[in-house]
Amino acid sequence: MIYEQISSNKKMTWFLISLFSIVIVLLGWAFGAWMGDSFSGIFLATIVSVVMTLIGFYKGDSVALTTSGAKMIEKSDSPELYRLVENLSIAAGLPTPKIYIMQDSAMNAFATGRDPEHASIAVTTGLLQALDKQELEGVLAHELSHIGNYDIRVMTIVVVLVGVILLLSDWMTRSFFFGRGNRDNDNNSNAGIMLVIGIILAILSPIFAELIKLAISRQREYLADASAGLLTRYPQGLIGALEKIASQDQPMSRANHATAHLFLANPFDPHVTKKFEQMFSTHPPIEERIARLKQAGL
Repeated sequence: MIYEQISSNKKMTWFLISLFSIVIVLLGWAFGAWMGDSFSGIFLATIVSVVMTLIGFYKGDSVALTTSGAKMIEKSDSPELYRLVENLSIAAGLPTPKIYIMQDSAMNAFATGRDPEHASIAVTTGLLQALDKQELEGVLAHELSHIGNYDIRVMTIVVVLVGVILLLSDWMTRSFFFGRGNRDNDNNSNAGIMLVIGIILAILSPIFAELIKLAISRQREYLADASAGLLTRYPQGLIGALEKIASQDQPMSRANHATAHLFLANPFDPHVTKKFEQMFSTHPPIEERIARLKQAGL
């Protein structure tokens, strides 16, 4: 059952990323068509996407760590934490990631990096103080699963693609409302249709992109939860940690929408109990995550 869930989530993730690419191409085509050259629009969209993806790929982890206020530590700073990460990394067959600590009383953690060889794990001081050894091990196994499953790479790329879509949408709306596009369109009977299609794409694309990001984030969390239970052979550890996080339900002091999807729990609303919030949260409700862990049969 657990392996079927992992396989299904990975297939769904790549399917959703493919949809991102289609949206970007459509935006480029519509923008180019309005300006009089569809091919140039697609080419521009592709170039912007590639450049931003490369920047995010190589520098995205530094941005995430800096914005969250994470500080790298040495083994002597927190021997027990280091020992847990090292032991779990060996069990998972992964290089030991760099370890960071965030000075925050909220209980949370995240992993980032472009691959297992360039990965980092950050945990809050609140998490270290509130969890027992088995619960902390469950959280660290969850974050290492994100690294081992290459979620850290996937989510970096997805965030960059969302940024590209927002940028292209902004360019398009400015062009439609403040520019005239290709002058040949003035005598073209299809100009009005192109304008309507372009405006619809420009308005709906950011919403569509955000929904895709949320869907991928949720699937990744379920996958990492299941993988963590498989790694530790003791899912009750992560269950206990999630229950404590839900009970505290404290937002992080430096919560950021750009990096919210990276965290173990939603940094703005860890519990995610309100129906409206559940629709637009990067994380599924903790109760659902706990229920899936209990039903996994590990």
